[in-house]
Amino acid sequence: MNVVQPIRDPDVIEGIKQYLKLRSFRNYLFFCMGIYSGLRVSDLLHLRVGMVRGTHITIVEKKTKKKKRFIIHPSIRDDLDRYIAGKDDNEFLFPSRQIKKKSRLRGQPFDRSTAYKMLNDAAREFGLKEIGTHTMRKTWGYHLYMQDDRNLALLMEMFNHSDQTTTLRYIGITQDMMDAAIMKLA
Repeated sequence: MNVVQPIRDPDVIEGIKQYLKLRSFRNYLFFCMGIYSGLRVSDLLHLRVGMVRGTHITIVEKKTKKKKRFIIHPSIRDDLDRYIAGKDDNEFLFPSRQIKKKSRLRGQPFDRSTAYKMLNDAAREFGLKEIGTHTMRKTWGYHLYMQDDRNLALLMEMFNHSDQTTTLRYIGITQDMMDAAIMKLA
C-alpha cells in the first residue's frame, strides 16, 4: 500500500485551489470540500445537492456507518451556492460527465479513480509526491492539528482512531518529527 502525505504548505493548497478552479469548478469544490471536511472520498462522492444547502452537512459514513455532522467552511459557501444554483436537491454534488458503462445512467458521481487522477495531475503541477485520495482528509487533519495540538482528541474521534500515535502518523506529524530530528544531527 502506498503511503500518501498531507499537503503541508498553505500556499500550495491555495495554488491547487486556483489551478483546479480554472480547469473545473466541480473539481475545485470537490478539493475544497475534502480539505475542509475531513471526509473520505467515498463519502464526498455521494453527497447530494440538497445536503449542502444549509450551514451543516449530516451524513452516515459509508465505511464506519457512523453519523457525522460538520459545518460547511464559510470560505467556500458563495462558490458552493453558485455551483448548486438551479440544481435539484437529489442530484449528486459531484456528477460524472460520462454515462456509466454498466448501468447506462447519467449524473452518477464520478469515480474515485477520477478523483485520484485529478489530485495527482494538480500535485504534479506543484511538484508534490505521495498524493492520493486520502491526501485531502490528511491535509484537513494536519492543518487542524497544526492550528492547535489540543485538537488531537477531536482528530482521533473524527478519524475513528483508538490512539494518538495512529492519528499523528496518519496526518504526517510523526514523519515531520523524524525529519526534524535527523536534520538536527551534528
